[in-house]
Amino acid sequence: MTRRRTRLGVIATAAAVAALASAVPAAAGSTDHDEQTTATPIEHLVVIFQENVSFDHYFGTYPHATNPAGEPAFHAAPRTPAVNGLTPALLTNNPNAANPMRLDRSEPLTCDQNHDYTAEQKAFDGGKMDKFIENTQTTSCSPPDIGKPGLVMDYYDGNIVTAMWNYAQHFALSDNSYNTVFGPSTPGALNLVSGQTHGATPSSAGNTVVNGSVIGDPDPTFDDCSAGTTVAMSGPNIGELLNAKGTTWGFFQGGFRPTTPANPATNTKASCASSHTNIGGATVTDYSAHHQPFQYYQSTANPHHLPPSSVANIGHTDAANHQYDLTDFTTALHAGNLPAVSFLKAAKYQDGHPGYSDPLDEQHFLVNTINALQNSKDWRSTAVVIAYDDSDGWYDHQPSPIVNPSQSPQDALTAPGICGSTATPLAGFQDRCGYGPRTPLLVISPYAKRNFVDHTVTDQSSILRFIEDNWRTGRIGGGSFDALAGPLTPMFDFTYGRAGKLILDPTTGTCAEE
Repeated sequence: MTRRRTRLGVIATAAAVAALASAVPAAAGSTDHDEQTTATPIEHLVVIFQENVSFDHYFGTYPHATNPAGEPAFHAAPRTPAVNGLTPALLTNNPNAANPMRLDRSEPLTCDQNHDYTAEQKAFDGGKMDKFIENTQTTSCSPPDIGKPGLVMDYYDGNIVTAMWNYAQHFALSDNSYNTVFGPSTPGALNLVSGQTHGATPSSAGNTVVNGSVIGDPDPTFDDCSAGTTVAMSGPNIGELLNAKGTTWGFFQGGFRPTTPANPATNTKASCASSHTNIGGATVTDYSAHHQPFQYYQSTANPHHLPPSSVANIGHTDAANHQYDLTDFTTALHAGNLPAVSFLKAAKYQDGHPGYSDPLDEQHFLVNTINALQNSKDWRSTAVVIAYDDSDGWYDHQPSPIVNPSQSPQDALTAPGICGSTATPLAGFQDRCGYGPRTPLLVISPYAKRNFVDHTVTDQSSILRFIEDNWRTGRIGGGSFDALAGPLTPMFDFTYGRAGKLILDPTTGTCAEE
């Protein structure tokens, strides 16, 4: 473990940092790109957007691990702050039909739970959080994934998600961050980049788009590797705003590079068939089209999955149009050409999604990526945000604050056809009830507060808002949730850098030199 506490200099006054949108001078020190005049010392933001985890599923008993023999041990540092997690009463006398049970290291692969827009609302039962067994549980699936009664209630601790708990120990963790709306992956991905699931045009009738809002998992229209019903989104996204400011950015996804290139001469689409084997021996295709939010917007899509014209152009506009394979991120990082804003999506076997991925494969991706960033020349000006696209329907005991109501037949939180209240929703758009379930969110940076738990209410669009404020792009507008989003800034200390490097072992999640 490398620990380093270095005074990084006074960059801005506390008031300016808290406001973030005020006229703060550019961060001290050299910059790699002329366009990077930022409101904070963060000149490089890397958003690692993982899959399908509720807060209690990964952090419910933090910082207390069971530490059985044969599993990596976790021992909390003195004065580690508590989280809003699973109390003894919730563990032994839960209001649901089963108590939460610990999943051990032999059970990383589980059934995918039901995480539909309506099912999640029903599980909340008006905020009583006591109907998960009846509405989101899945107990039967194909090996190597396991299923069992009560599974939806269960959780991992620091002996399995060891790296995540160690990152929380050394950097900043939020225990009050939520999906922007209820529902699965696509709404979460869209809210990350635009705060907006309304404005969808489906290729055919179905139940993934209702009242113009995406509530399911349709693939993007502007992607050769899409299948089935597809959706095109209108309105701006953060990529367009960054382009307008001349700021470098990119979305990097595992499996994006096609195994068979498109051939316009024969009207042949690109094919995305690369795959990996997960920890259980199952072969998993790398690319998931509905995990790629920028492909829903014609302005930021790379339909044929074309490569960048050069390493130097990664992050700039060329034929790739800012949409890349994950290997392009590694190439850019090693070349010293890290874009200002990078979104990373792991290949499916490492993205944490139950049903084909798992915490142990996910840990390898997270640790290898973060170790490489910490060893790069840009680390001193970098922040990594680890966030999740949805909860997968896993139990979480904390009801979300409903900041935006909806009244639609798909809603069922407060009463049949109502989520929240009968008030008019943001911009009048229905089927965007939120916030949805609570999910983990961590900030890893030299400027992250050390061993800190943030209780500020945030959501997926809080990441969007940080980008908007830090690079001064302005707001998305048009009913985007960025207008409501809480700040990530309480997780940082921009006056003094408190957190040093933390190099972990990707297999155990423990300090590499232990």
